[in-house]
Amino acid sequence: MPWTYPQLYPQSVDMNEKKVALVVGARGVIGTNLVEYLETLPDWRVIGLSRRGGTDSERVRHVPVDLLDPDDTRAKLSGLAEVTHVFYVAYQDRPTWAELVAPNLAMLVNVVDAIEPVAAGLQHVSLMQGYKVYGAHLGPFKTPAREDDPPHLPPEFNVDQQRFLEERAAAGKWNWSALRPSVVGGVALGNPMNLAVAIAVYASISKELGVPLRFPGKPGAYDSLLEMTDAGLLAKATVWAATSPAAANQAFNITNGDLFRWNELWPKLARWFDLEAAPPLQMPLQDVMADKEPLWKQLQATHGLAATSYGEVSSWGFADFVFGWDYDFFADGSKARRAGFHEYVDTEAMFLGIFADLRRRRIIP
Repeated sequence: MPWTYPQLYPQSVDMNEKKVALVVGARGVIGTNLVEYLETLPDWRVIGLSRRGGTDSERVRHVPVDLLDPDDTRAKLSGLAEVTHVFYVAYQDRPTWAELVAPNLAMLVNVVDAIEPVAAGLQHVSLMQGYKVYGAHLGPFKTPAREDDPPHLPPEFNVDQQRFLEERAAAGKWNWSALRPSVVGGVALGNPMNLAVAIAVYASISKELGVPLRFPGKPGAYDSLLEMTDAGLLAKATVWAATSPAAANQAFNITNGDLFRWNELWPKLARWFDLEAAPPLQMPLQDVMADKEPLWKQLQATHGLAATSYGEVSSWGFADFVFGWDYDFFADGSKARRAGFHEYVDTEAMFLGIFADLRRRRIIP
């Protein structure tokens, strides 16, 4: 039976305009914030897909699924005839760039293969990408990156995913969009790509040890020009692109709208934790934080923090990756503004807001 909540919508909402979002990858930083934003919109219902599943609420239903298994994906999605919009934000990590292609393309194909035959009212498939499209992960790239920049030598799963959607949409009755954020800032524990949480835990442990907060990346990275993308801003942009005719069948860079250098921002972040910012010292966090789990548990006990495992807050490998960018890392976000999306976020305020949220949740002292 289709999943329905006949009493969910206030009388002011046109029931003919209700939309059902299928958020694929609902438990990551991006997916969590997208689900939370959709919950605030009265004309949406949400179905979240993830490997772990989740706790249902009045307007959100979670479905555990193995997206790499086409049979399991078809079985779990076979009853979701009411879906109107697919928001694909799932990601599978692998040791090498080449190995990323097969699983990440397969998951998207499995979802579209499963939902397209059963969801007659499907209108849009949204794809979450990133600056890997521009080769940003490989080394210095052309900045500002623009959506029409030429591709780089494959393999690149983001490109293969977009090509699949373009071909599939051309043969169907729905359209697509692709969102390209920079490093995403938000709160979602247990995620391997969570820079803000990594900084917060690194700062908390530094304070507990009585040492200043040193930028741990490559020397050149401290002075590079960067940008970030707030997870809440990205959620708004994602829904805008999926529902705006001006955004159909296009890709958009989505950024906070400001640029920064760690040499200016890092001391401000340290100050929030009542720490001094000593000169940078290159030290891979994946190595220097490897023995800090007992200290983390002690810190939790001392300050009465939530029982969060060290693994849930340890995005050290990703932090090392970002702190290793000793080259400029930013894109041109004006295309989205020209198409009608005008939201922006101050990056310093974003970081401090995330830290405050982590403190409210008793994740950090």
